[in-house]
Amino acid sequence: MERLEVLPLAQALPVQSTYEIFCNSAHAFGDKTALSFLPTADPADEPVRWSYAQLLAGIHQTANLLHDLGVAPGDAVAVLLPGCLEYHLALWGGEAAGIVQPLNPLLTPEKLASMMTLARAKVLIAYGEDGDSGFWTKAMGLLGQVPTLRTVLRVAPHGEAPGAAGPLPEGVIDFASRSAQPDDRLVSGRRIVAGDIAAYFHTGGTTGAPKLARHSHGAQVFTAWACVQMQGIRPEDAGINGYPLFHVAGVLPGALAALSAGVETIIPTTGLFRNRQVIANYWRLAERYRCTYLSAVPTVLAALANVPLDGADISALRYCRTGAAVLAPELAARFTRLFGLHVHESLGMTEMAGISTITPPGVTAPAGCVGWRLPYVRLRIVALDAHGNASDQEMPPGQPGMVLFHSPNLFSGFLDAADTARAFTADGWLATGDLGFVDADGRLHLSGRSKDLIIRSGHNIDPKVIEDALGAHPAVQLCAAVGAPDAYAGELPVVFATLVPGQQASEAELLDFASAGVDEAVARPRRITVLDTMPVTNVGKIYKPALRLQAACQTVQALVDGVCTELAVTGRPAVQAEGESAVRVTVDAATAGLNAQALCERLRQVLEPLPVKVQVALSPPRA
Repeated sequence: MERLEVLPLAQALPVQSTYEIFCNSAHAFGDKTALSFLPTADPADEPVRWSYAQLLAGIHQTANLLHDLGVAPGDAVAVLLPGCLEYHLALWGGEAAGIVQPLNPLLTPEKLASMMTLARAKVLIAYGEDGDSGFWTKAMGLLGQVPTLRTVLRVAPHGEAPGAAGPLPEGVIDFASRSAQPDDRLVSGRRIVAGDIAAYFHTGGTTGAPKLARHSHGAQVFTAWACVQMQGIRPEDAGINGYPLFHVAGVLPGALAALSAGVETIIPTTGLFRNRQVIANYWRLAERYRCTYLSAVPTVLAALANVPLDGADISALRYCRTGAAVLAPELAARFTRLFGLHVHESLGMTEMAGISTITPPGVTAPAGCVGWRLPYVRLRIVALDAHGNASDQEMPPGQPGMVLFHSPNLFSGFLDAADTARAFTADGWLATGDLGFVDADGRLHLSGRSKDLIIRSGHNIDPKVIEDALGAHPAVQLCAAVGAPDAYAGELPVVFATLVPGQQASEAELLDFASAGVDEAVARPRRITVLDTMPVTNVGKIYKPALRLQAACQTVQALVDGVCTELAVTGRPAVQAEGESAVRVTVDAATAGLNAQALCERLRQVLEPLPVKVQVALSPPRA
C-alpha cells in the first residue's frame, strides 16, 4: 500500500470509466474467454463462452440501442434479470449510455415500482419468462406503474428459439435487436469522466422505503483497481461468481475486478448460488474450470462445508475470500480442516462501491479480521455516543468502536439528501455502523453492527461473543444471537441455530454449551431455538430483523400463556408477526367465552411494558 501511495492517485489510476476498462480489456485480451455461462450445474455440460472482444462488441451494441431509445447520460436503465450473459451487457452497456439500476427480482412489485419511480427509469431490461422470481409478470406490471418507463427490452431465456415468443406487447422490444447496432464504438460520442454517475444500487430493500446509492464511474473503477492490486489478480485466474448481480459484491469486486484483469468468470446457471445443484456440484465445477479462487458469503461457505470433495481436484484454488457478514471461527476452522483452504475475509458495502478492506493472499488472519484498508483509503475507529452513533472520540489500536472511512470509492450520496446526511459524520467521514478495532499491524477486526448490539439494562452485549461460543459446538452449522424484548432489561440475549445435516443436539444441551463459553453473566443467552433453516437475505446474509421479530413473538407467547393460566382460559390466543416489526395477539371470542373482553384487557396490561409494538385484538364470534 505504501509503495502504491508514493504516486498521486490520478497517476496510479488514470482510467476514468467502466467503459474504458472494457475497451482496455478487449485490446489486451481479445479472444481470451471473459465469461462462461453454465446452462446447467452439470460439470459435463458445455458452457456458452464470450471472449473479451465479444463482450465489448455487445456492450457497444447495447449502449447504442439504449441511445436510440432516448437514454441520455442522466437517465436510468433498470435491470431485472437472473444470472446470465446478457446481465453484463445490461450493466456495462447501461453505464456507457446512462445510469444502470440493477433490481432485486425477489422484491415486491410495489417496491420495484417505487425504486424505479425514484430513479425516473426510462428503460427496463427484463427476463422474458417468470422463472422462480416472476421476472416477466413483474416487468409487464412495471410498464404501467412507473410513469417515466417508456420501453421494456425483453431478454430471451437461454435456449429459446428466435421468434418463439411471438408478437411482443406494445412498449416491448426484443433485446436481440441490439445486433443491428454498430459494435465498434459509441454512436453517441459520449466522453465519460470519473465524476459521472454510473449506477444506482439499492441498499437493503427488505424494510422501509428504498434507498438508492449513487456510484460514480471513478468509484467503481477504483474498486476494481484496488481489488486487483490487493489480491494479486492475474489473467491466468478463473473463478465462479455466484453472487447476484443486483448486489455490489457480485458486480464490482466479483465481476468488474476480474474483467479488468483478463480473468475467466463463470456464471453458474441462472439461479447462481441459490441453485442447490450448483452447491452440490461446486467442487467438481471448480475442478472442471481450474478455478484459482473461491468467493462466497459465510452462509454459502457453510453449505459448501457439507459437500464432500469426492475426489475432486481443487489444487488450483489458491485464494478463498468471504465478506458480507462476520465469519464464525468454527466455520473458518472447518473449511481449513476439510479443504485445506484458509478463508480470507474482506469488508465491503454499497456505500463504498463494494469493497473497503481486504485480507490479501498469503496472509493468515484470525476469523473476524477483515484485513487492511485499501491504498489511498483512510480509516478511523471512534467511540459510540449515548445513542449508539459515531462520536468525535478516536480510539487507540486495540480498542473497539465504530468504523469510519474516507475513500476514493465512496458513493456520491443517496438520491434522497436526508439519507445522505445521515450516512456521514459532520466532518465528512462515512459512518459505517460496523463495530471493530484496528490491531497493532493496522488490520481491521470486526465484531458486528452497532444496530445488532444487544442492550441489556445498559450493558452493550456484542452478539459475536455468543455466536462464537455456540458456533464452536460440532453440531452447529449457523447461529445468530439477537435481543428479545424484555419489560425490565430492555433486551435479553437469545440465539437461533441450525444444525449440521445428520447431527443432533437438544436446545438445552446447546444452551449449556453456549453459556459455558460466555464469560460475562449478563451476556449468557436466555434461550436457544433450533431452526430447520436460517432466514437469509437475497445475497445470503443472515437476516437478523426476522430473528428479532421471531424472538419477540416467543416472548409475547410466553406472557400470553402466563395470562391464560392465571385466568384459567383454555382457548389460547394466536400470536403472530404483524408486518416487519410488530406482534399481533388475536383472542378468539368463541373459545375465550364470556372472559374474552377481560382476557384482552389483562393481555394489554401485561404486554404494554414490552419495548416492542404489540396489538391485542378480539376476533368476532363465529356464526
